[in-house]
Amino acid sequence: MALDYQKLMNWPLPEIRQALTPKDTMLYALGLGLGADPLDPKQLRFVYEESLLALPTMAVVLAPLGFWMKDPEVGVDWKKLLHGEQGFTLHKPIPAEGEIIGRSRIVEIVDKGAGKGALAFIERTITDAVTGETIATLTSTSFLRGDGGFGGPTGPAPAPHKLPERAPDKTCDLATLPQQALIYRLSGDYNPLHADPDVATHAGFKAPILHGLCTLGLAGHAILKTVCDYDPTRMTSLKLRFSSPVYPGETIRTEMWIDGKDVSFRARVVERDIVVLDNGLVTLR
Repeated sequence: MALDYQKLMNWPLPEIRQALTPKDTMLYALGLGLGADPLDPKQLRFVYEESLLALPTMAVVLAPLGFWMKDPEVGVDWKKLLHGEQGFTLHKPIPAEGEIIGRSRIVEIVDKGAGKGALAFIERTITDAVTGETIATLTSTSFLRGDGGFGGPTGPAPAPHKLPERAPDKTCDLATLPQQALIYRLSGDYNPLHADPDVATHAGFKAPILHGLCTLGLAGHAILKTVCDYDPTRMTSLKLRFSSPVYPGETIRTEMWIDGKDVSFRARVVERDIVVLDNGLVTLR
């Protein structure tokens, strides 16, 4: 059955309210591996309640919609869905605690053609429930591999950020733990693909894979450490493409090109020498 363009464009996405606690903030940072050196005072600020700070990349887990495309009424072949791109812009630092509201909308669905899939562009705005101030705007692209050829618009789709052709200016290696996905999923993404070996095998993987947004967070950590001296107020935006999965326990090497306030980046798994995040761009304050 072909995807119903008008139905999906008008699908009612619920407003999500979240009571953000210091525990949520610390758990997210632990899910990215911060605190691996418990004597590092700069990392400790993100995992200890005294003068607690939120990581900029925590924007991606705030007030999440959950896996709403799994609803059969949506009409998407959700088993073939991939998270293609992710970005966020911070309008103010993320609070370590407070009440927030997430409001989402489907911006567009682009038909790449029969057998070629479709792209769904989604925007989420995070606001402070008390002041009404906008904290962050998030953009994501879902690749609907099984839903092309429904007769919808064929473009335009934004071009990816082009990385410089010179050698990286900086690199940072961060190891992941074998249990990294089991910790990270407690920040809200309970997809069994990241925990259940049987589900992972059925999906064609040798073991449960790391969440793409966890890999994003690891690259964000590497940039925060290498370029920002762990000052979360310096990172104002981030965008990237997901290119390959990561297995928990692997080492992520983030390669950075620094041009003023722009930091281009990609990330690769050291053990397999494969790029897992590509076309990345961070904007600094």
